[in-house]
Amino acid sequence: MANASVSPLPAPLGEGSTPRVRFCPSPTGNPHVGLVRTALFNWAFARHHQGTMVFRIEDTDAARDSEESYEQLLDSMRWLGLDWDEGPGTGGPHAPYRQSQRMDLYKDVAEKLLAAGYAYPCYCTTEELDTRRDAARAAGKPSGYDGHCRDLSAGRKAAYEAEGRTSIVRFRMPDEAITFTDLVRGEITVQPENVPDYGIVRANGAPLYTLVNPVDDALMEITHVLRGEDLLSSTPRQIALYRALVELGIAKDTPAFGHLPYVMGEGNKKLSKRDPQASLNLYRERGFLPEGLLNYLSLLGWSIAEDRDIFSMDELVAAFDIADVNANPARFDLKKAEHVNAEHIRMLDVKTFTEACGPWLKAPFAPWAPEAFDAEKWTRIAPYAQTRVTVLSDITDNVDFLFLDEPVDDEASWTKAMKGDPVALLTTARAHLEAADWSDPESLKNAVLTAGEAHGLKLGKAQAPVRVAVTGRTVGLPLFESLEILGREKSLARVDAALAKLAG
Repeated sequence: MANASVSPLPAPLGEGSTPRVRFCPSPTGNPHVGLVRTALFNWAFARHHQGTMVFRIEDTDAARDSEESYEQLLDSMRWLGLDWDEGPGTGGPHAPYRQSQRMDLYKDVAEKLLAAGYAYPCYCTTEELDTRRDAARAAGKPSGYDGHCRDLSAGRKAAYEAEGRTSIVRFRMPDEAITFTDLVRGEITVQPENVPDYGIVRANGAPLYTLVNPVDDALMEITHVLRGEDLLSSTPRQIALYRALVELGIAKDTPAFGHLPYVMGEGNKKLSKRDPQASLNLYRERGFLPEGLLNYLSLLGWSIAEDRDIFSMDELVAAFDIADVNANPARFDLKKAEHVNAEHIRMLDVKTFTEACGPWLKAPFAPWAPEAFDAEKWTRIAPYAQTRVTVLSDITDNVDFLFLDEPVDDEASWTKAMKGDPVALLTTARAHLEAADWSDPESLKNAVLTAGEAHGLKLGKAQAPVRVAVTGRTVGLPLFESLEILGREKSLARVDAALAKLAG
């Protein structure tokens, strides 16, 4: 076989060509936000260049993969709006798109690599490997595989097999440096001693990720591999394998690579699946908008402009360039994510916002009985709520006072608001409110303002006891619009109940 060094990859896109990218997660639990960011950048890159997005499932690990996780992956991608051109449920010219259904293809390629000398059987035992690695470390040398079985004679192979040894299949790495141009990090060169021969098929015949991933990319004609920085160390190995696949006529070309920056969590550590804030389900359950979450995730390593953080998915697609992705790690900031999402909520038309809040206005989120929900009151309060909530689930606590028989019992809010002489203030406020025009929030505001002035209080101090009496909380939607929508009878009854509690 040829053993030449691998030359730098070509420019990302030739004139008139379109990319084929892939997103290939494993179905091993709920997707995490770092994985979603990878899917997003691939999707945006494909859409920007009018290319093809391939969605492929890497489900060869029977011990960890599950059908439930597979369905979760598909559901998550659909919820996010990251559509794909080829893959599960869509089909395509390179089906099937689940690795568990492509085993015969991998076996065939492995046999061709062995026959052409690009790969070889390795009979080394685990104990032998460990002993030689320890010796290499003690000598200050690289501790990767030392090529012991690279050039075994037929007789030696027969002797090993006579001993009952099994063999894995190893890929034969070139003996020269591997250079490639990373679309995010620039030119990278790796010396041969740092990339030893590696396994591609287990002793039981099962193909390893190191084989199936590049083979699928080759057979599916992937032109650009955009993936996480954690996979950068495997890239030289895969480029060498792509080169072999090209020479065998299995692949058309070697794809271009771009390695996306780490997403960091608390303590400046890489965000992992185990981190609570990493789970996509968390954001769905809290009521993040898909557009809001994706807008924020796109900022983890990329920006549309120095002075702009909020934009639509159409604007992201129009502006996205992989060359603009920053190689430095990006820190996940939950507060910033919430801020971006809140801005997207403000951008909705009221009807869309009203409908989007639907799940959080009924069981299991809502504490009121279904028959207590008043659609007319909800429609009236929704425009005020839209300017206040950060995530859609906030709506439940913001509007519960409208549908509960009595306001929530929040002792902290009560203690904070009922200071000084709340009985005197509430008594005066009630009298003014009773005489106010309940069809006009400004009239209700003037009633509370006048009551506050009578007791030497500004509006902010005066309205706090009224707010807690009526809504149960010190913060919430605009008070006087809330009073008008709740209505005169219920509002005054709640003030009376608060006065009774204070007297009791």
